[in-house]
Amino acid sequence: MSYVDGFVVPVPQSRLEEYKKMARLGRRVWMEHGALAYHECVADDAPVGKLTSFPRSVKLKDDEVVVFSYIVYKSRAPRQGQQAGDERQALREDGFREHAVRWQAHDLRRLQDHRFGVGKPDGEAT
Repeated sequence: MSYVDGFVVPVPQSRLEEYKKMARLGRRVWMEHGALAYHECVADDAPVGKLTSFPRSVKLKDDEVVVFSYIVYKSRAPRQGQQAGDERQALREDGFREHAVRWQAHDLRRLQDHRFGVGKPDGEAT
């Protein structure tokens, strides 16, 4: 069964290029450690819903944009071991925390992260 990590994060529009630079490092690390695909999606049509929405889920501020990222793996196993021992991943995690404190692009209290097993609509595993 395929496996997906998904992230929703608010990013200040003025810092979007910084975020993309950091994301490129993350992409290289994940791809080298077994990810099949890595995508960063910047919202351009994500209205605030009455009850729930991506903007509501991260308490989006007026000067921010929602970024939805997802990483695809062949199965859960490569995802479980892909980060262990890679110094670049540790640097990326430290960078996440540094940026969160410095400019709130990755306010970890507002970041949403979830993992999904991927199946076909009929319930059969992919």
